[in-house]
Amino acid sequence: MTEENKKIQITEKKEKIVSTKPEEKKTEEKKEERVSTKPEEKQKVPEEKKTEEKKDSKPKKKIDKKPAKEFIISNLTNIKISTKYAISICKFIKNKTVEQAILDLEQVVLGKKAVPMKGEIPHRHGKGIMSGRFPERAAKEFISVLKNAAGNAASNGIDEPVIVEAIANIGNRPYAKYGVRRKRTHLKIQLKNKVTKK
Repeated sequence: MTEENKKIQITEKKEKIVSTKPEEKKTEEKKEERVSTKPEEKQKVPEEKKTEEKKDSKPKKKIDKKPAKEFIISNLTNIKISTKYAISICKFIKNKTVEQAILDLEQVVLGKKAVPMKGEIPHRHGKGIMSGRFPERAAKEFISVLKNAAGNAASNGIDEPVIVEAIANIGNRPYAKYGVRRKRTHLKIQLKNKVTKK
């Protein structure tokens, strides 16, 4: 009986050893998990995922082009130029492209090309001109206005702007010293795209 008891005890011990080994393995696995799940690594993985999600989730910006306008109007009030000169310059630049009008006005500033005017004004040299003048200040104002209008036209899809309408009206006339009244002019300039004949 003693031998049988010894055998039973030995088998029980073996069973205990076998049963304790998986527990040890489990504890080792837990330790490995604890080591692998450090807070730094936990933070790194979600950040990478977040960056990938952000890259994917960003919608692509669609660049919508503005629809091209038919015409551009620039209204200016109380410009410090003579209304008489402004009216004659408006007739001078009407139905010309903006580039051509600017070139002609630069010639006027230099005194090489006269603006045709009506009235008792001395005659000038040139084709088709009876009488005219060289309104320098008014021409400079018109050049700056036309450059701004051309920029607006380009941003709104008008490639070759032509001056369709140019109107000058008398503006407010404030008093200066000794009852003298200053000259002010309202301007309206309309640009359209050049129509090519087929």
